Amino acid sequence: MILRILVLWLFLYCSYSKADCLPDVEGLCIPGVTITEDTQIDITEEDKGTEIITTTTTTVTTTTTTVTNEDSGDILDGSNDYVTTNKEGDMDYDWGGQGPASIPSGNSCGQLGSDKCAQITGGGNSTSNMGVDGMGTTFFNTIDISDLQIDNGGEVKYSIEVDKQDAQDRIYMHVSGFNGTTSVFSGTDVLSESGVSTGYQSYNGSFNFSGVLDKIIVEVGGRDINMAIGPMFDDVSINVFYNVINTIITQHITTLEEIYYLEIFNPVELDFVEEVFEYNDISMEEGEISFTPVEPEVEDVTLASVELEIAEIEINLPDPEPEIVEVETEVEMEIEMEMEEIVVVEPEPEEETIEESQEEPQESEQKELQPKEKEKDPEEKPKEEKSSKPKVTKKEKAATKIVKKIDDKAKYDDAAQMKTLIVMQILGNTKTFFDSQAYIQDTNVTEYLNKTIEDQYGILFNMAQENTITEMINGQY
Repeated sequence: MILRILVLWLFLYCSYSKADCLPDVEGLCIPGVTITEDTQIDITEEDKGTEIITTTTTTVTTTTTTVTNEDSGDILDGSNDYVTTNKEGDMDYDWGGQGPASIPSGNSCGQLGSDKCAQITGGGNSTSNMGVDGMGTTFFNTIDISDLQIDNGGEVKYSIEVDKQDAQDRIYMHVSGFNGTTSVFSGTDVLSESGVSTGYQSYNGSFNFSGVLDKIIVEVGGRDINMAIGPMFDDVSINVFYNVINTIITQHITTLEEIYYLEIFNPVELDFVEEVFEYNDISMEEGEISFTPVEPEVEDVTLASVELEIAEIEINLPDPEPEIVEVETEVEMEIEMEMEEIVVVEPEPEEETIEESQEEPQESEQKELQPKEKEKDPEEKPKEEKSSKPKVTKKEKAATKIVKKIDDKAKYDDAAQMKTLIVMQILGNTKTFFDSQAYIQDTNVTEYLNKTIEDQYGILFNMAQENTITEMINGQY
């Protein structure tokens, strides 16, 4: 037994909308769908002696990668369940932190509104817990976002409203991200530096990150240098935008088995098998094979339909041209009769003449009895006769094509036999349809057939009419 295996690898890449998101990408990916197909073809050939079995297994692995950008919503909004009321970004409460601070309201909040706001009142100059220099006061907030299950990077965006009435004061925004205790990102934006008159401003910023993110720390800090009205802020919001990558892998395996039999079946059996497959719908359910006969299409054969079919074929046939066939015939008959001895007995009244009749005839007499040989002219050319083949009409040709088109397997069914009979009926009086031979009349044979040649027994018969038995016997000696 011979076993051969051929492995063919095909790689097909197709993209409906390419998603640009590499592993460990920092920031947001481009949303989209990427579809890749990996096709593996395994061909196994097994020679069992009586047949060769070729098995082709095709495995198509389809990988569909879908990338989307999800939004956590404002994680400092208590209604989103990430922080409690006293840690919300509307600054109705002090978050806690380093240095002195206050929560004024009404006109004390300046352009931030009549509701409450947060005010930096510390004049110190130190480094904050998050590592920011020039700090006198901080508001500190830690938010757990592990429920978001962020593991493919993204972007953290913030917004804050600030009213700095003293140009000498300063205020900053710091955001850090962590995966457990591991820092994922850390960024500080100085909103208004000392010496810059900004008044009321709305600030926005963002920080990119990669990988896993489950915790965010927000620190808002600054200095009240002149110890008059320190920087105030309100309406702090933090949104986490992150990548969600869904990968679906599917495999489609197709196995095709081809059996090549090494001429071990009887041709009659193979014909039978072919007819079974031709005239039956074969299906398999739960391991059982079922055969459903296919109802053959019965052709409605009528005189009109056959005439129409003949006419359609006849239109496309060229006009027949009479074909002259030259037939060379050489009619030559040579009759050679060799007679070793011919005896002619003539009746005589006297007995002595009977003895003379026993003598051989003279040479001249023998020549007269021999038929004259026909003289042949060596330079005589064979006679030529011209004959025309029977003219076959276009209708006869069309009818022949119709009969030949009938399938061998169906030529004995009712429709085929009916069609054949109708074709013969249409041809009717056509005498030359089945005549494929030309007849050449030989005019020289009759002349010889009508000649009569008498032999010795004929002469004796004539003598018997005039002589007695004794005379006839004596005439033989």
